Amino acid sequence: MYKTFHRKKIVVIFLVCTAMFLGLAARLVYLMIGQSEYYTEKAEDLHERERSIKAARGRILDRNGVVLADNRTVCTVSVIHSQLTEPEKVVEMLCSELNLEEEYVQKRVDKYSAIERIKSNVDKETGDKIRAYDLDGVKVDEDYKRYYPYDSLASKVLGFTGSDNQGIVGLEVIYDKYLEGTEGTILTLTDAKGVELAEGGEGRVEPISGNDLNISMDVNIQTYATQLAEQVMETKQADGVSILVMRVKDGELLAMVNVPEFNLNDPYTLTDTWLYREVETETQEYGETVKSIVKVPATQEELTEKEYQDRLNGMWRNGTINDTYEPGSTFKIVTAAAGLEEGVVTTKDSFSCPGYVIVEDRKIRCHKVGGHGAENFVQATMNSCNPVFVTVGLRIGADRFYDYFEQFGLLGKTGVDLPGEAATIMHKREAIGMVELATVSFGQSFQITPLQLMVTAASIVNDGTRVTPHFGVKVTDEEGNTVEVFQYEQKENIVSEETSATMRYMLEQVVENGGGKNAYIEGYRIGGKTATSQTLPRGSGKYIASFLGFAPADDPEVIAICIINNPQGTYYGGQIAAPVVRQLFENILSYLEKINYN
Repeated sequence: MYKTFHRKKIVVIFLVCTAMFLGLAARLVYLMIGQSEYYTEKAEDLHERERSIKAARGRILDRNGVVLADNRTVCTVSVIHSQLTEPEKVVEMLCSELNLEEEYVQKRVDKYSAIERIKSNVDKETGDKIRAYDLDGVKVDEDYKRYYPYDSLASKVLGFTGSDNQGIVGLEVIYDKYLEGTEGTILTLTDAKGVELAEGGEGRVEPISGNDLNISMDVNIQTYATQLAEQVMETKQADGVSILVMRVKDGELLAMVNVPEFNLNDPYTLTDTWLYREVETETQEYGETVKSIVKVPATQEELTEKEYQDRLNGMWRNGTINDTYEPGSTFKIVTAAAGLEEGVVTTKDSFSCPGYVIVEDRKIRCHKVGGHGAENFVQATMNSCNPVFVTVGLRIGADRFYDYFEQFGLLGKTGVDLPGEAATIMHKREAIGMVELATVSFGQSFQITPLQLMVTAASIVNDGTRVTPHFGVKVTDEEGNTVEVFQYEQKENIVSEETSATMRYMLEQVVENGGGKNAYIEGYRIGGKTATSQTLPRGSGKYIASFLGFAPADDPEVIAICIINNPQGTYYGGQIAAPVVRQLFENILSYLEKINYN
């Protein structure tokens, strides 16, 4: 009986072992055949070192094919700890060639990692010298760094890229997905210790270059407008000058200037304008101590981290779209158009300006203290008469005027293809009383961006068609083949064609015989409107002078606006801003005619 039990036990054990063996065999077959591809990849991963190859970023080209943003070949220097045979020599060489601190380099050389980056954006000449040392474990990979041939030209429009070659501000960030391309890789085989196998060779997955962005900017117009702005800023000792130029029919922006600009090839170095610190001072006035904040010159090293970042953000800021201001009398274009459209005023209506108008308990003065006397609506526009425009605004009424704000597109954004566009700051509909309505009618008590004002004025003189301002025109590949053409929304019937024609006539009279006569050009029909507005808070003694002009006046093709912030001395828009637009038009209108405004 014992033998029988013993024999059965042996059989059971045998069967269990057989089953286990068969299971292991089946598992082994499954892993070797069914999962061979998976484990082959795993094995390769253990013995591969991967380094990225940056793709060449697409260029940015102006409307004539001039390159505004390009690439330069640079190098990334890295070390692989497991492959280093002479670490002391490597540290010494890298410190010398890259001008780095020994402690910084030593820390990275000693670090156990697949690959440790020492420095990026090393110029190619230096990279070639490091490669020539032929030291084990030192890798020099070529990639690309963004390069801007015109340095500061259109800096706040183009924007720039970071160390990873991705866009940070401006067009570079808006169109990043078209420009960035696809990175490649370098694959090397290593043994179990991570030492590179010479016989394994080097595998490469080539990068795919980004596409080119073709924009509407004309480098010739942008350059000349920048020169004009810089001259005005220097002669008038202004805080800043902005100039915008746009094609009326389709919204293509030909120029966008904001001086002072900054160097796109060195965007983290503050320009002189931004090298200051704010210091609290005390003065005695009428026996009392008055505290105030003043700006004092500083070096970049003297700034705190927060001060430095604040200055950078200010330096990069595009005032024509990121900032709002009280437009003053240029906004009378909107009031006049709304009044004509509503039927509360005609060109022949007569008015009398005594130099002021009373609204509720407020006495609102005209810029001409003695008043303009008797005048019709065309003359009132030529004279930029506040009392007349207050009267027109009151005739329209707060509720209907607000409707026109919506109809004209003033309460939203223009939709420009640049980051950070600000919206109009306007009273709520229910908060507009008689006084607010009166001040809004001549361009005060609300704020708007320069671009929004120009686009709205363009729609009023463009038979009532509102366009979307933009720079992006199309995307092309390396061979110049079109990849994508951008389309932009247009809105019709902002005003009737009749109102538009009347506005063109009235604004041409402003230039021919009114306050905008300093923009007049012999042989050309120019329309426009001047403005002089105080900056907030009132009584600061700071003003903004501006002029908005378009040509030809009977069938506008191009529109421009010049804004001068805090000019010293004479600060009237008709005297200092209108001549800037005149000089601009004198130089670009014949040029645009030759190329048929294309």
